[in-house]
Parts: sequence; structure tokens; C-alpha cells
Amino acid sequence: MIMATTLKPVDSSSNIMSKLALPTSQVNFVCQRCCQPLRLDQTFSSLDGQTLQDLAAPLATTSGGKENWDTCTADDEDFHGDIDDGVSRKHIKPARLSSHDSGGFTLLGESDIGNMENLSHRVKVTSYLFDIMSGESDVDHPLCEECTDTLLDQLDQKLKITEDECKDYRELLEKLNQSSDHDDEEGLLQEIQQLQKEETRLTEKLVEIEEERKQVSEETGQKKNEVLRLQQEEERYWKEYSEYKRQLLEFQDEQRSVDSQLKYAQAQLDKLKKTNVFNATFHIWHSGHFGTINNFRLGRLPSVPVEWSEINAAWGQTVLLLHSLAQKMNLKFERYQLVPYGNHSYLECLSDKSKELPLYGSGGFRFFWDTKFDQAMVAFLDCLQQFKEEVERGDTGFCLPYKMSNGRIEDAATGTSYSIKIQFNSEEQWTKALKFMLTNLKWGLAWLSSQFTK
Repeated sequence: MIMATTLKPVDSSSNIMSKLALPTSQVNFVCQRCCQPLRLDQTFSSLDGQTLQDLAAPLATTSGGKENWDTCTADDEDFHGDIDDGVSRKHIKPARLSSHDSGGFTLLGESDIGNMENLSHRVKVTSYLFDIMSGESDVDHPLCEECTDTLLDQLDQKLKITEDECKDYRELLEKLNQSSDHDDEEGLLQEIQQLQKEETRLTEKLVEIEEERKQVSEETGQKKNEVLRLQQEEERYWKEYSEYKRQLLEFQDEQRSVDSQLKYAQAQLDKLKKTNVFNATFHIWHSGHFGTINNFRLGRLPSVPVEWSEINAAWGQTVLLLHSLAQKMNLKFERYQLVPYGNHSYLECLSDKSKELPLYGSGGFRFFWDTKFDQAMVAFLDCLQQFKEEVERGDTGFCLPYKMSNGRIEDAATGTSYSIKIQFNSEEQWTKALKFMLTNLKWGLAWLSSQFTK
């Protein structure tokens, strides 16, 4: 790229601009390698036509030389003037001038026609001179000093390499000229025959090797197919193995689960075997002066008026216990039959089915004059005495702590007997008789539990 610039002060008034304008012209060329701006020597501005003809003389026979020169000297039709800003511009290519384009440059300066023509002529002459230099070599001009030095160094290296190659060729040529031309032809012929035989042998061997290679290639293909088949079978086997492994793990998990359930069931069975149903169902104990069964108090005291609903519930549990013990021993009571019915349990008289003896009460003055409740308690004590006698038939060593006869319970330690009836009896003695009765029941329960455990 070629640039020519002319600096000009700018003012809003055209009169002031024309008075203060200082026309200066400067042409800048750019290095064709590093694109740095160049400052040309002053001799480029003093070249005349004869000098240019002498420089261009070697190119007179080349095609396009005169045309290029005529183009350079012809009037330039590519200038475009801008009257508004007073700037004239022209763009030319950075390389050689041609018949259609003289290179690219930018001209900034006065709009004076004479100065413009003079500057344009010098630019064309200089550009054409660089074009001549570029046409004589493979390097585009102009170049800066550093690029020129670099180019010279490269050319020196190429020149040195070329000279070394010429020297080597020259020495080789001398050796060839000095070698003998009278070698033994017979020896060479024999060597040629041997080489031909060796070639024939190697050719035959090559054919054999080629056949072997084909066989090996076929065998390799068969082996590859077999390997592919084996890989497919292996993959199928691995899938089956994974499936069987999964099923095995599931079965093992299921087996462990069943084993755990079996162990738990066995532990529960052992626990149930060791558990006495009667002891777990009927808990007989005491609470102060009261005997209790499943935490229900049996009896009353003036200082502790137990509700009749609790007493009825205690009698219901007591009847259920004696009834269960009798069923366990296959014992059928004489004279009476126990009917467990919760807090309304009663006894049936076997001699008179319509006669029921209730083991529950409601209190009140009328209740104390009703003898059925007392008869029911006496009948229950008679059933308990029958249970005792049945146990003693099978185990002579069995003995209850308190004797029972005719509705009374005797304390062997003091020799005092207590009536189980509530009429014509104090609440303290009645409560103590009921407590002794529960104690006898507990002993009978313990004996039956020991027999059941065995």
C-alpha cells in the first residue's frame, strides 16, 4: 500500500483557510513485508525520463513493458476530488503497477491543480521504478532496511548451500571420470546370473509365502468367526449365570427370612411352653386385708367399702378359675354346676335345674335378708372341697393350707374357723374367709400348673 499525504489546517471560514494554508507534500511508501512506512531517498524525486528509459531498457522486449510505462505516464483517471474538504484520494495496489491500476495510495493536500499533477507524476514514476525492480526478482519492492538485511542473509544462506552442492557434484564427477572402465565382464555376467537365480528363488519363495499367507488369512478368518461365536456364547452364559445368581440370592434371602421366622416361631413356642396359661390368666394375690384375683378385691370392710361391682367381678373370675381347673382334670362336680358369666356368674343346683344360686349382689337392706347369695357361696366352697378331694386321690401328698367344711374355713395355725356367709357375720370375718378361700384356690392352681408343665 502506498500513501501520500499533504497536511492542511482546517477552519470553518474558507477565507481564513486560504490565508493560513501552508502547502506541504509528502509521499509515504510501505514495506512489502513488514508494512512499515518508508522514507525514500531524495534522488527518487530528481529522476528524469532518460534515466527511467535506461532503467527500463532491459524490459523493452518483455510483453506489457511499454504498456506499463504508457500507463504510468498517461493521465490518471482514478483521482476523485472532494471540494468540501479539499482532499484528493487515489487507491493503488501494494504490488506492481498494471495497465489497469497503478497501485494504491492516498493523497491528502491542496486542491491546487499544478501541485497535484506534479505529485501524481512523481508517485507514478517511483511506483513504476519499484515495479521494474519487482519484475527482475521474486521479491516485491520496496523493502525497509531491516527486511532487506534479512533477505540478503537468506540469499547468502541459499547461495552457500548451492555452492556446497555444486562442490559435491564436482567431486563426484571427478571420481566417476577417474574410475576404471575395464572391469571384468565375465565376473559381472556371473554375478548377474547369480542375482537372477536368487531373484527366481526369492520369487518362488515369495509365491509360497503368499500361499501360506492366504491359508493363514483363511484360518485367521475362521478363528475370528469362532472367537465371535465363543464370545456370543460366553455372553449368553454370563447372562444365564447372572440370572441364576440373582435367583440364588433371592432364594438365599427367602431362606434366611424363613429361618428367621422359624427361629422366632420356635422362640415363641418355647416361651409359650414355659408359660403357664392359668398363672398368666388368673393372678391371685392380696391387697392388705383383701384377697385379690386379677386385681379385683373380694370382700368388704367398714373402713374400706368396696363397690359391689368389683366384688361381683372378683366372684366371676373365681368361678371361671375353678370351672377351668375342673375341665382340665375332667372333673364333674356333684350337686352343683358352675356357670361362669362374668360379674353375674351363678351355680345351678343339679337336683333342681330351675334353682339358680347367684354369686353377685347389689347391697342394701333387702339384700342382707336374701339367703341365695349365702347359699351360692356355700355351694362354691363345696365345689372347691370336691376339687381338693379329687386332687388328693391322685396325689396323696397334696394338702390345702385351710380346711373347708359346711361353709366354714378353718385356720389351722390359730384353730379359728370363719364362715363364708355374709348373714349374721361381720364384714371382717367374711372378708378373711374369702381371702383363705382364694389362698386354697391358688394352691390348687399351682399344683395343676406343675402337672401341666410336666
